[in-house]
Amino acid sequence: MGCFWLFVLCLFSPAGANFTELTGMFGQIQSPNYPEGYPSDLDLTWNITVPTGFRIKLYFMHFDLEPSYLCEYDYVKVVSDDLLETFCGRESTDTERIPGQEFVLTKSNTMTVTFKTDFSNEERFTGFEAHYSAIDIDECVEKLDEALVCDHFCHNFIGGFYCSCRFSYILHSDNRTCKVECRDNVFTEKSGTISSPDYPNSYPKSSDCLYRIELEEGFTISLEFADIFDLEDHPDVPCPYDYLKIKAGINEFGPYCGDKSPGKVNTNSSSIHITFHSDDSGDNQGWKLTFTSVGNPCPVVHPPANGTIEPVQEQYSFKDQVQIRCNTGFKFVKGGDEVEAYQIECQKSGTWSSSIPTCKVIDCGTPRPLEDGFITFHSTDNRTLFGSHIEYSCHAIYYRMETELNTTYTCMENGFWVNDELGTDLPTCQPVCGKPRIKPSSIQPKIAQGRAVSKGALPWITMLSKNGIPFCGGSLIGQKWIITAAHCLHPPYDPDNPNLSNFQHINVTSFKVILGRQKTLRKEETEQVFRAKRIISHPCYNGSTFEFDIALLELPHKVTITDYVMPICLPENSFSTLRTDDMVIVSGWGKQFLHSIPETLMEIEIPIVDHDKCKNVYSQLGRQVTDDMICAGLKQGGSDACQGDSGGPMVALDNETNRWFLVGTVSWGDGCGEDNRYGVYSDVRKSLEWIHNVTKVKNF
Repeated sequence: MGCFWLFVLCLFSPAGANFTELTGMFGQIQSPNYPEGYPSDLDLTWNITVPTGFRIKLYFMHFDLEPSYLCEYDYVKVVSDDLLETFCGRESTDTERIPGQEFVLTKSNTMTVTFKTDFSNEERFTGFEAHYSAIDIDECVEKLDEALVCDHFCHNFIGGFYCSCRFSYILHSDNRTCKVECRDNVFTEKSGTISSPDYPNSYPKSSDCLYRIELEEGFTISLEFADIFDLEDHPDVPCPYDYLKIKAGINEFGPYCGDKSPGKVNTNSSSIHITFHSDDSGDNQGWKLTFTSVGNPCPVVHPPANGTIEPVQEQYSFKDQVQIRCNTGFKFVKGGDEVEAYQIECQKSGTWSSSIPTCKVIDCGTPRPLEDGFITFHSTDNRTLFGSHIEYSCHAIYYRMETELNTTYTCMENGFWVNDELGTDLPTCQPVCGKPRIKPSSIQPKIAQGRAVSKGALPWITMLSKNGIPFCGGSLIGQKWIITAAHCLHPPYDPDNPNLSNFQHINVTSFKVILGRQKTLRKEETEQVFRAKRIISHPCYNGSTFEFDIALLELPHKVTITDYVMPICLPENSFSTLRTDDMVIVSGWGKQFLHSIPETLMEIEIPIVDHDKCKNVYSQLGRQVTDDMICAGLKQGGSDACQGDSGGPMVALDNETNRWFLVGTVSWGDGCGEDNRYGVYSDVRKSLEWIHNVTKVKNF
């Protein structure tokens, strides 16, 4: 016989059998002498082998053998694994079979073709011609060997296949099994769930998982397994394939496998290690458990007197926290400090982190004193504890409350005395103005040769004194401001140096400010003596014309209001109706006749003079009366201010309020009480806005 292909090896046995090895991807097999008649007594074998991952397809192009019952004479036999095909004859009958258009397909990569003939042929038979080829096996579809099936994904290629895994899985070293890396699962929560990968779907093969529950010492962990529990087991050997083990301190539980759930496992430990192992076979659902933990119990907490606790529970355990608060108006006292809330925690030893402090009622303490006022407690025992009430009042004789609001204060939970409107700010007491405690006498005479003032009848008048001798007067407004004439506090006017008299003041240490005095040269126990803190002249003051001849003295501190020291009221809208011939009072310690200083404070009552009339009188003398000036006096003279009265008050009585208010300050004139000569005063109403801006003084 002949050999037809490159990858053909012919072997001959001693008994005459002929073996041919074919290893190519395709080839041809023919009976000897084809297409001539084949010889008798043949025993030929073709062993066909193709690469792994392929199968063999064999088909006949021509087939013509000696017919025989059940192929007992000549035949072709094809063998591969469990495949056995025998062909003979010229056509298929009940006892013979030819391949015809059929082909033979193996499951594996090997095939054996045997051709045998007997000792004779009755006639000439041409034999056969066959071809084979290697056919790729799609292992992913056909799954010829279940042991080689991929766990998750199968990918076919010519001559073979490969496996891959789902996300979070990795391919095992056998290149088909999918496993998981699950050796570092740590749970630190007090409760949670743990399950085998993909539960309740089949868990991965060839995997070793470790789950750790690590809680703080003082907790005890319990495990509760779900009813669905399915691990591969063995009827005779305990858990040889897949199993679950639990280690809790020195105690061990398991191994568990099969389909019976372990149920509840009390570990009595705060540290649990769960080991799960699966081998390379099986298709089971796995397991799931819920873990919970309880801490060591602590005694039940009761709220302190006048306090509450949160949360209220029938039982407390390790790590439970309790917030303790005092009721409104109470505070904890702990280590000398007052706190509003306090927190304690149950410790692993079963004791609380601290004892419960006492709720102490809030004490607002002694209320702040009110300057020029007093405090009235609403309780007979002068309580200063939470909820107590006090009321601030001013000394009614000399002061009035600046606000008309309720001045009741309550001791609040923040430890402060609080008013609904003012908060923690205190009200202020302002001195009553223009209401002397001692009524003035009926006044008729002029200051020059005039009548002495009753002590305390004009408590706002102020003496400016140098070396014990008065040189000017003034008026108290508010509690620390004096209104006087600007020319009293400036050097005399010098035409050659006008800035000196207009803008430079005398030294505040060169004179004294005396209030509450009646006598001119003699000290009295009712007087209050100050050095001025600063001098502020009207910005429009002119020393040559005495325009805006008005200035303010600020005292270093407040005066003390008494029967003899009390402020005069400033003009208000209701006072702006002062008319010609309205009576005013002028007072002072100025010189009288013979240029002598009076022994005591003097006063006169004179009428207001028509402004135009006054201007005409002085225009004839070459003097100018400006709009910021006001004139007062008698045409026939005799009643007027004089040297030493400058800066002193001109006051009038408001009949509606029965209060005295400041009309003007003594400024200048021509002589003292001369006929057809009037006193000229700086009109306070014209400077009122400036006075308010500087002093902030209001009438009370």
